[in-house]
Amino acid sequence: MRAFTVERYGDEAGPRAARTPRPHAGPHDVLVRIHAASVNPLDVKILAGDFKAILPYRVPFVLGNDLAGVVVETGSAVTRFSAGDEVYARPGKDRIGTFAEFIAVHQDDVAPKPATLTMEEAASLPLVALTAWQALVERAHVRPGQKVLVHAGSGGVGTVAVQLARHLGAHVAATTGTATVDLVASLGADTVVDYRKQVFETLLHDYDVVLDPVGGETLKRSLQVLRPGGKVISIAGPPDAAFARELGAGPVLRTAMSALSFPVRRSARRRRVTYEFLFMKASGDQLREITALVDAGRIRPVVDRVLPFDSTPEAMDHVARGRAKAGKVVVRMT
Repeated sequence: MRAFTVERYGDEAGPRAARTPRPHAGPHDVLVRIHAASVNPLDVKILAGDFKAILPYRVPFVLGNDLAGVVVETGSAVTRFSAGDEVYARPGKDRIGTFAEFIAVHQDDVAPKPATLTMEEAASLPLVALTAWQALVERAHVRPGQKVLVHAGSGGVGTVAVQLARHLGAHVAATTGTATVDLVASLGADTVVDYRKQVFETLLHDYDVVLDPVGGETLKRSLQVLRPGGKVISIAGPPDAAFARELGAGPVLRTAMSALSFPVRRSARRRRVTYEFLFMKASGDQLREITALVDAGRIRPVVDRVLPFDSTPEAMDHVARGRAKAGKVVVRMT
């Protein structure tokens, strides 16, 4: 089958076109013919080798973390799906590889595709929607009346998180650039901060939750907007010891991650708030919840552009250079 593979970490040319064996479905797997896949910053970081310590993929490997497609084969123990079902998924972190014509995915990581979406729209959602869900529902337990700040509100995670927080009944603030202020407001943000013209920490106060896909100085400044007892959840900040334990990492890696996150955790404690690092997990059950919200009109995908499968390296470069104006970049199978 056709696929795009990582031949070596740090390859400036991006993933390479290759022919790889068609995967086989294990007893609990569904084999999916992929119709569309989307590009995430995670793909860029994996290619660069940024996650080698925690995601040690052995080269060459097929890249890609999002898919929408059709089930063509089911394993002997599969009970949830049949051949011909339209599905979408974020495969488990140990079984990535959606920049390909086929992929075998554990049935627990797959959900029915939202009926109201095209394949391209559906492929844009799994990783970012699961990230928003796990941050706001699973970790923060956002309740009606709380105040939630979403950074990078026009990004892949941000566009979903703004809508989800609004659905949960929160007052939602979001940061974004000048060109996308109107878009973020249309997604449901009550307060939109143009980071090119405004300083968010001087405008926002007493927030319960901050979702941070940016990291760096944005993360540090975010501590200032939280009320005592508030929480910042970052997908771009330093990993913490809790994440190391989730990975089953050894004592050396746990210590290293704890040291990396110590400065921000110390700053958080001084302000009587908490810091958590989030690396999202695959979950078909949570995707089913998201499917219901999409089909009910509560969440809509935002797609920056759709490119043909052969242009996957260009799609990766577009994301790596930060050229996506809003939402996700998707590649479509011919």
